[in-house]
Amino acid sequence: MPLVNLRTVLDHAAANSYGVAAFNVNNMEQIQAIMEAANETESPVIVQASRGARSYSQDNYLRHLMLAAVELYPHIPVVMHQDHGNSPKTCISAMDNGFTSVMMDGSLLEDAKTPADYDYNVKVTKEVVALAHAKGVSVEGEIGTLGSLEHKEPSAAPKAAEPHDADLEQEPEPEGAMSHLTDPEEAERFVADTKVDALAVAIGTSHGAYKFTRKPDGDILAMNVIEEIHRRLPNTHLVMHGSSSVPQELQDEIRKYGGKMNQTWGVPVEEIQRGIKHGVRKINVDTDNRMAMTGAIRKVFSLTPEKFDPRDYLKPAREAMKKVCIDRMVAFGQAGHARKIKV
Repeated sequence: MPLVNLRTVLDHAAANSYGVAAFNVNNMEQIQAIMEAANETESPVIVQASRGARSYSQDNYLRHLMLAAVELYPHIPVVMHQDHGNSPKTCISAMDNGFTSVMMDGSLLEDAKTPADYDYNVKVTKEVVALAHAKGVSVEGEIGTLGSLEHKEPSAAPKAAEPHDADLEQEPEPEGAMSHLTDPEEAERFVADTKVDALAVAIGTSHGAYKFTRKPDGDILAMNVIEEIHRRLPNTHLVMHGSSSVPQELQDEIRKYGGKMNQTWGVPVEEIQRGIKHGVRKINVDTDNRMAMTGAIRKVFSLTPEKFDPRDYLKPAREAMKKVCIDRMVAFGQAGHARKIKV
């Protein structure tokens, strides 16, 4: 099966009431882990790359790794998605390199830091939708701005080294924390104005590991926003960004073998499952996989310091990430659907 677009997978997910994990990749081992998990669980997959990942791996390497994935697993529908495109130019370059789905994040200006107004967001998103749909490529848009509703101490999370990367750690807003959440009425208007295939909404999640200082509840994770948007837009595929669960056991593993990681909480799987019942079809997961690989590598280095062959630590790292992917594929309900999707 060739690479498929996002709409193909999410339409099937909506018709069958499940969600699909979207896993970020930077290298070969991560793609291998995702595809091995998909093969074992018979799951369709969304593999996505941020601008930082594309810069790190280079588009040609990334494109051919994705082509290898569909050659090795022809029965698995695979979406190749550009995560957080900051401009039409970025999205066009992704399409030129074989991406079958792109995100035009017009909620921020091209610097990927400054909040944009509604008119700017509509303008750039509509431009990308017109170009992408002419090529059979799907488009994800975003309305609202990611960021925690919590008031955390500034020291709770380290500053990001690469502000251009979508995978950064975000500081919460000190005042007016609710102001960046998606307005359901505006979301309804945005979909009508842009004709996006999927819509990322802001409900209090944030990128990175340091999301919450306690297990999130209704005060810091606004699931009611998703429910209201789904009521208004029952036929629009919703997307949850920053939805790693940051499992306690992965935190403990990193600390056990010498890593320094402050206690933190992510988005509980049961809250994601609640979102899936209310129109969430794409769930972005990155930090959990990074943590799994890091813990596995640290374990090898700690217990067998004489090892220096990259295969000695990358194999267990790949296996640890594969386990996380399997867990999410099963929990989100996508397992068992790969062969049911017809292109």
